[in-house]
Amino acid sequence: MKKYIRSFFVVIGVSLAAVLLHFSGILSFLENKTFDSRTKFAASYCYPSQDICFITVDQESINWARREMGWGWPWPRKALGDVVNYMNISNAESIAFDVLFTEPSVYGDDDDEAFGKACADYGRVVHAMYADDASSSSDDLIFPVDPIRRSAGVIGSTVSAKDGDDVQRRARISFISDDAEYPSLGVAPLVISGMTIDEIRQSYPVEKEDTLLLRYRKNLGVYNPYRASDVLQSYYDYIEGREPLIPPESFEGAYVYYAYYAPGLFDICSSPISQVYPGCGVHVTELDNFLSNDFMRTVPTPLSVAWIVFASVLGILAISFTEARRSSLGNALSAVGTVAFGLAIITAGSFALFVMGWYILLVAPLAAFAFSFLLQLALTYMLEGRQKRFIKAAFSQYLSPAVIDQLISNPDSLRLGGEEREISIFFSDVQGFTSISEGLAKNPTKLTEVLNLYLSEMSSIILKSGGTIDKYEGDAIIAFWNAPADQEDHAARILGAALECQKRLDELRSELKKMTGKDFYQRIGMNTGHAVVGNMGSSNRFDYTMLGDSVNLASRLEGLNKQFGTYTMCSKATMESALAHGCKLHFREIARVAVVGKKEAVTVYEPMPDEVYAARKELIESFDKGRKLFYEGDFAGAKAVFDLTKESDPPASFYSDKCAELMANPPSEWQGVWKASSK
Repeated sequence: MKKYIRSFFVVIGVSLAAVLLHFSGILSFLENKTFDSRTKFAASYCYPSQDICFITVDQESINWARREMGWGWPWPRKALGDVVNYMNISNAESIAFDVLFTEPSVYGDDDDEAFGKACADYGRVVHAMYADDASSSSDDLIFPVDPIRRSAGVIGSTVSAKDGDDVQRRARISFISDDAEYPSLGVAPLVISGMTIDEIRQSYPVEKEDTLLLRYRKNLGVYNPYRASDVLQSYYDYIEGREPLIPPESFEGAYVYYAYYAPGLFDICSSPISQVYPGCGVHVTELDNFLSNDFMRTVPTPLSVAWIVFASVLGILAISFTEARRSSLGNALSAVGTVAFGLAIITAGSFALFVMGWYILLVAPLAAFAFSFLLQLALTYMLEGRQKRFIKAAFSQYLSPAVIDQLISNPDSLRLGGEEREISIFFSDVQGFTSISEGLAKNPTKLTEVLNLYLSEMSSIILKSGGTIDKYEGDAIIAFWNAPADQEDHAARILGAALECQKRLDELRSELKKMTGKDFYQRIGMNTGHAVVGNMGSSNRFDYTMLGDSVNLASRLEGLNKQFGTYTMCSKATMESALAHGCKLHFREIARVAVVGKKEAVTVYEPMPDEVYAARKELIESFDKGRKLFYEGDFAGAKAVFDLTKESDPPASFYSDKCAELMANPPSEWQGVWKASSK
């Protein structure tokens, strides 16, 4: 009963704290970022209206106008009138200019009058006005010059509705000045079609400050884009009796936007889709949301609060389920499983609702889940003394025993900070894992089973050798030795672990192939050097990890295996340190390489045990002969040597191709350095 009462108060307290954090705005930045992530995810499930198209003045259009028409920039506004004339001929629903014509034409007043006449004859043209902010008086508004303003069917507002981080997740319905109300450029075409602003406002889910939460598509390319040059050419063809490039019926009944799209001309804003997004895209999205009736709708506040309470309850259940297990292994598995399940429910639920057009909070519920889980864990430790058993059970799958013991014996180490020390760094990655995952895309359970088997076997070897697993990144494993516990022979340990991992993978290969239908190989890169190791992150979320140039080099060496057909590679520093501490492995020098991001060349080696070296001794000796000739710049001689063994020795094959390339394009200076072509 005490547990239930304690859990009840934890849920109430944590839920209240999460609600206050959200409505105080403290979580707004993170919440906005999750909104952006969900927008990108849901964009693939949103389909654009076929009634919208836009005409762009891109660089090719500008080049065409200069070449064919003799127009410099800006174009004469009569040309824009010709665009309007073609929309009139095509019976387009309307055309909206996302352009501010606030200054008279440089071609004279007649140019403005010609443009204005074309707009007036059509009668369904939206022109844009601008105000500095949403509270500007009518005296501060910036309108088109008089001939153009008088010709407009509607004047549309370009006043944005940016959030605090300058991202446009919403759009205004209108802009209200002292004496008039102007529809936004996104809804002005609807006003031309007969709707009033009040009807628009009453028909759709209005958010704060008279705005609408936008539901973006993937990009502007999903609509029907036309170059301004093609439209003009089509108009000229039409009036001269030729077959137009773009038939008039292409625009029939369409809501058309005209915008600048050439570099240096179009306005840029930040949207959930991209930090560099054409401003016209906001107006197009708003109109599309109206036509498709799929604006984002925010769930009512009571439901948001209930969602936070639900997340808090999940956090409590995660701890309760973990405590129910008797064994350490059971504790670990249940902790990981329940935490992952809880986070997955909250995240997947918010994403699923978003796809359906409902926006519900994500950060506050995740915070509530984490807070309730951690608070209940802390109370369990203080009141029942279970913290040590829980930490060992929950994290033994991820950290070396030395790290776990350090956390248990010194809880104060769970704070930000680091120290510089020499470590040996390990990066591994599965060859062709994208292809493997795509092959199992319809069976995610099988993919998870494969990945868990592989990571478990490799991790067990790393931890057994005293390594600390930094993190998993998909199929990649990142680990290091000599931290937090001191290990003088850390370089020897990492090499031994790497070869043991390769050996174990050889044993598992047939089983993994049965599961995936593909051969399973991993590439490993290793380096030894100084790095900063410690708890890094934010004050409330951090990892025991490493940073430094030596870490980056180890990552590069993992990828460098691709360029030589090898699967295990280490730096000279790792080899020398290992040999100094009794390592008995053999090392084949592969190359002097200038990896991406570093100017100085690094000598890299392929480590191998006695039995492998003995079986490949002749190949290796031949390779060494060719490599020395390569260093000396004798590419023809080196190629001749490498060609002898390239069928049975992948590095020799790659060197043969490299020699042929250098023979065809001899370098001006040669220092025997292989320049890596990729990371």
